[in-house]
Amino acid sequence: MSSFGARSGAATGYMMKMPPLADKRAAAEALCSTCAGPIYSQGLNTFKIPMAMFEVNRAKVVQAMLEQDPSAKGLILLEGGKQTTRYDTDHEPVFRQESYFHYLFGASQYSDCFGTLSLPDGEATLFVPSYGVEVETVCGPPPDFEYVKDELGLENVHDVVDLKAFVEREMKRLDDTVDESSSNDDLGNEEKKGGGEQTGSKLYLLKGLNTDSGNFATPAFFEGIDKFSDVRDEESLFRSISECRVFKSSAEIDVMRYTNWVSSMAHVEVMRQCKPGMMEYQLESLFQHHTYTHGGCRHMSYTCICACGPSANILHYGHAGRPNSRLLEQGMIALLDMGAEYNCYASDITCSFPVSGTFTDDQKHIYNAVLAAQAKVIAMLKPGVSWLEMHREAEREILKGLVGCGVLDDCGKDLDEIIETMLDADVGAIFMPHGLGHFIGIDTHDVGGYPQGKPARSERPGVRKLRTARQVEEGMVITVEPGCYFIDPLIDSALSDERQKHFLTERVNDFRGFGGVRLEDDVRITSDGCENLTLCPRAIEEVLDVMSGGAWPPATDVLPEMKRKWATCKEGKMEFLDM
Repeated sequence: MSSFGARSGAATGYMMKMPPLADKRAAAEALCSTCAGPIYSQGLNTFKIPMAMFEVNRAKVVQAMLEQDPSAKGLILLEGGKQTTRYDTDHEPVFRQESYFHYLFGASQYSDCFGTLSLPDGEATLFVPSYGVEVETVCGPPPDFEYVKDELGLENVHDVVDLKAFVEREMKRLDDTVDESSSNDDLGNEEKKGGGEQTGSKLYLLKGLNTDSGNFATPAFFEGIDKFSDVRDEESLFRSISECRVFKSSAEIDVMRYTNWVSSMAHVEVMRQCKPGMMEYQLESLFQHHTYTHGGCRHMSYTCICACGPSANILHYGHAGRPNSRLLEQGMIALLDMGAEYNCYASDITCSFPVSGTFTDDQKHIYNAVLAAQAKVIAMLKPGVSWLEMHREAEREILKGLVGCGVLDDCGKDLDEIIETMLDADVGAIFMPHGLGHFIGIDTHDVGGYPQGKPARSERPGVRKLRTARQVEEGMVITVEPGCYFIDPLIDSALSDERQKHFLTERVNDFRGFGGVRLEDDVRITSDGCENLTLCPRAIEEVLDVMSGGAWPPATDVLPEMKRKWATCKEGKMEFLDM
């Protein structure tokens, strides 16, 4: 017998019944609503996450698998993130859990783990490594399995060395299990074993294409897994779990509301501190300090983009070769795209503001065009709306703003008519060469953008950069991030393009070196509209007031059309504010 012991009733091929899946999910949702049971928190005033949230996630995935195949049974097997080292050294970067694994098990702090879910009952088992005395001397004692079980709210926790024996035993047990639904309750065990349809159990592994990165999720591997090559299923799990991640539970929304609150307040602090003579990396440092000190956010959701002046025309500035190293000068616009992560749940927020605390007339024109685009999209978002059409609406507002400040020529025609002509010529992609936004959740660019059976990626300039072309649905969380940039190669190309050059005026040359403006909020789709989770200053008067030391949140919401739902964190819970 393995060290983890045998199940009760294993001798007859039966197990003690788990609660029905629907009951487990309902019980978990009840725990989430009151934040009862085991919780995750970084202490002090950081947000308290009920670990039952991950029980809801597990139930969703098992239910989705059974909807694909009502007779499905077997084991879902995932491999967690590994603690790596930097190149050939023994330096260990800060561990971050693999996203699919975290979605099911919530084990953000445990590396080199495996996890299983049984089908159809959804019983969860986590396998964590134990170490010898040499490792213990450096890293401390291995986790106590009972402690981890209670900490994460799981049914079982075992040593990772027991994984192979566990999988072998469970697959055999599930093969021996009878479909009792077709058996008469009065029959004895022997008669039951002869009744019902016998179907082989499968080992469900995660493999599939991430349409943002082009990389594939890697199936779990352990020595001896080849024994199950005939019953491997590498398709069903990816379809189910990716789609489940698209639709956030109420508990997940609460976590994302917290990450947005922490990050929004950090953006405000950076605005207050920003001034000419600073370096871009100092703005990054201020943001990271605030989110970790006041929010318990050890990780950023992505590499911080602190692009000031001409830097802002590089969409993913801040990465290798562009390390947030420009000196801030009078008259520059700062475009800061930064978001913190809490317990692996992301935020993604961009603010744009004048380094000196005062907008020039040209900066006002461009800023207000981008703000109008963002407000227009947020006003229109509701279930059933096409995300591709939302991108087009954003382009329309930005093009109108560019006509208004003389960068584009209306050719003496009706404004709405000429804007449509510009869209047909892909003029919008000159000034907004990225997609309007993306799903966000455990990953910044979250999964589910282009699954089979949903709209395919467009080939047209601008819209081909969209990370999804789906219709939005209730429960999705998506970023709304219109932008307007003056990128020399794109301007030069347009000036030589027969379809586009007659729309551009000499005035466009006044904006070379301007950089760009982007505004980005994280928006939840509700049953009849949307809720903006991000709480940053957006109106010009809000931005300037904050930069001059004004209070935030404000006493009055001057932009109710942005649908910001004002909240703050108190004693580990998010509380809504009356404005």
